[in-house]
Amino acid sequence: MSAPARPLDRPIDLTSLQLFVAVAETGAIAQAAQRERIAASAVSKRVAELESTLGAALLYRQARGVTLTPAGQSLLHHARSVLFGLDQLHGDLREYASGVRGHVRMHASMSAIVQFLPEDLGRFIHSHPQVKIDLEEHLSSAVERAVMEGAADLGICHAGSAQGGLQLRPYRQDRLALIAPPALVPNAPPAIDFADTLDFDHVGLNAGSSIALAMHQAAALAGRSVRLRIRVTGLDAMCRMIANGLGVGVMPQRAFELIHGASPLRCIPLQDAWARRQISLVARDFDSLPVTARALVEHLTGDAAAA
Repeated sequence: MSAPARPLDRPIDLTSLQLFVAVAETGAIAQAAQRERIAASAVSKRVAELESTLGAALLYRQARGVTLTPAGQSLLHHARSVLFGLDQLHGDLREYASGVRGHVRMHASMSAIVQFLPEDLGRFIHSHPQVKIDLEEHLSSAVERAVMEGAADLGICHAGSAQGGLQLRPYRQDRLALIAPPALVPNAPPAIDFADTLDFDHVGLNAGSSIALAMHQAAALAGRSVRLRIRVTGLDAMCRMIANGLGVGVMPQRAFELIHGASPLRCIPLQDAWARRQISLVARDFDSLPVTARALVEHLTGDAAAA
């Protein structure tokens, strides 16, 4: 028969958990102290008290920083959950106190924001006027990271698979297309292979964007490289650069149609398999989201089914 679990000598306070998470994320007590604006000796003392309370070493202390022990990795997982829940509690109560019935923090990729979210969120707000939605645009990788770390309740991005234990639900699909000036492609085919675009100069997006990563991976598989002439941060800027003869570009077909529906630029769908992309809703746990966030998820997945 196993011995009963020993109760903790003293409760774990939230400040100690927050400081431990800072140490784990920065990899150094001095950097954690700087981030949290507290003396390094105070951070070290808090971590030592945590180790004493839990009866386990949490850090491997090395000359150039610290790394987590198995016990430290477990505590980091639970500490983030506790702090995330507390942040949700404070946020919800603040919003209720100011008369708002709900607050959803969303991060989404540029493709999702340009193509689908204005209409979908507009319909949701029309039927839920007292709900506040904070929406930020980020790269897909940053969207997943924000949800994982609790900076966002809900994410929308191109997520190939559930990373770090995140849950995914399908939202929409899009298709990438080549955007080119008529002078370069006078007789536009109904579709084109991406490999056939590699002889042109390209106007590209941020190096960390899902489109840029997919393009460079496809070029590498073809034994080629993308002739990148310039990078831009938005789809409208890409179209303007292409229209002025700086090359061709790759963007979602629907985004081009929304931005430049009557443009003389050629829009040729890519026929590569990777050019058809799934946009997903991302959450740490859909079932444990606040009521308002769950209602938004149901609305977005309902719109996706109708589409």
